[in-house]
Amino acid sequence: MNTENQEQAPLLAADENKIMAERRAKLGAIREKGVAFPNDFVPQHKAADLVEIYGGKTREELEAEPVAVVLAGRMMLRREAGKKAAFATLQDSSGPAASGRIQVYIALDNAGEEAMEALRSYDLGDILGVEGTLFKTKTDELTVKVTALRLITKAIRPLPDKFHGLADQETKYRQRYVDLIMNEETRRTFKARTAAMSSMRRFMEKNGFMEVETPMLHPIPGGAAAKPFITHHNALDMEMYLRIAPELYLKRLVVGGFDRVFEINRNFRNEGVSVRHNPEFTMMEFYAAYTDYKWIMDFTEQVIRQAAIDAQGSAVLSYGGRELDLSKPFQRLTIVEAIDKYAPGYTPEQLNDAEFIKTELKTKFGVKPFATAGLGALQLALFEETAEALLWEPTFIVDYPAEVSPLARASDTREGVTERFELFMVGREIANGFSELNDPEDQAARFLAQVAAKDAGDDEAMFYDADYIRALEYGMPPAGGCGIGIDRLMMLITDSPNIRDVLLFPHLRKED
Repeated sequence: MNTENQEQAPLLAADENKIMAERRAKLGAIREKGVAFPNDFVPQHKAADLVEIYGGKTREELEAEPVAVVLAGRMMLRREAGKKAAFATLQDSSGPAASGRIQVYIALDNAGEEAMEALRSYDLGDILGVEGTLFKTKTDELTVKVTALRLITKAIRPLPDKFHGLADQETKYRQRYVDLIMNEETRRTFKARTAAMSSMRRFMEKNGFMEVETPMLHPIPGGAAAKPFITHHNALDMEMYLRIAPELYLKRLVVGGFDRVFEINRNFRNEGVSVRHNPEFTMMEFYAAYTDYKWIMDFTEQVIRQAAIDAQGSAVLSYGGRELDLSKPFQRLTIVEAIDKYAPGYTPEQLNDAEFIKTELKTKFGVKPFATAGLGALQLALFEETAEALLWEPTFIVDYPAEVSPLARASDTREGVTERFELFMVGREIANGFSELNDPEDQAARFLAQVAAKDAGDDEAMFYDADYIRALEYGMPPAGGCGIGIDRLMMLITDSPNIRDVLLFPHLRKED
């Protein structure tokens, strides 16, 4: 919270307590008269639909053919129109943003004296139910002429001042429910997220993928290089892990004969929190038998492009004031090619000299690689320090070293390299995929290498999963797979600078 807000906090709290006391008194009076929170009012119309259908009608047309409406919404504005009439603005869940609002007109001669008195006792934030007919005011604003008015829900806490709204960003994240009430942009962001995710599901199903659900609790964490959350199952008396990735379970399904599967769900990684990281995040992982990483790259590109189009109407986006064009074919570069292009100055000899790269990483970037790191891992580390942040346009970085790709198929033509890619946009990783390793003996050896790395101090190295090896021994067809980071993708699609902007309820430090 900023300094100004800290100084104002005691005054605001005192004012809020006074307002809440007044509202509780009103609620007490309502309780004495009957049901305080009725559950028998059913809206028949939505504000956005009414505006879309009847907003273009003239006053004369609405008078000639009266339209009866029944709707409910939160009262966001109210103004008197003399002693015998008042206007109010109701907001419901319809429309992308402001179109979810409609004006209502309550007059003594239409709604009656009791309704007029009741309206004056209602507060901003209360949820009202109205019945009436549509008309247009002198300024041509579509309005409901109210004939019946009811209080559906009494709001005890006052809404933020409309001119200042939620001034503190952290409060927006903690009280997302208030943020959604007050901020059109927030509502627009999450509706765009839903549209993009729906698009991805449709695209997968259209291309023959079956949506599945795999366990969240794992006896062995696997499928990614990450630190897991650890818990304990009392009935089984065993340590378990919140999943870091669904990969090994999804590939078990490919072994079982489901050739195309996908899952959209949560992963959990016990790592840092930042503008790009949340310990609980959403991924879409998919696997397709009889494909390779080149096919998966083509398909991933199509999925992402269509999601942007369905969410925002175009594959050409704006992020942070700069164009991000998803309509053109995505660039493809090896790790060394990316360094050459975005951090020129290194000679081919230097980029193939492990000792040079170790010295460069240590002296220029303060990075100390693991003692066991080979040339490929060192090149990757140099790429991450020099070129990764500069990859603005969609770019697939391909041919990752085997030592950092324990689940990817090795290249048949280049020793030490796998058929793996990572997709970058705006300088951050969005997706990771590869031709799947289906050789059980090779996979067992890779797991053992990971165990050795863990013993050497790498707490993100993988465990040995004997049951997964057993599954591969039954035979998995050649396949390709990919994981797309949904939250990071949604940041780009909605032009959001912080991952918390695209999470309804992001994780934060304790409020105190």
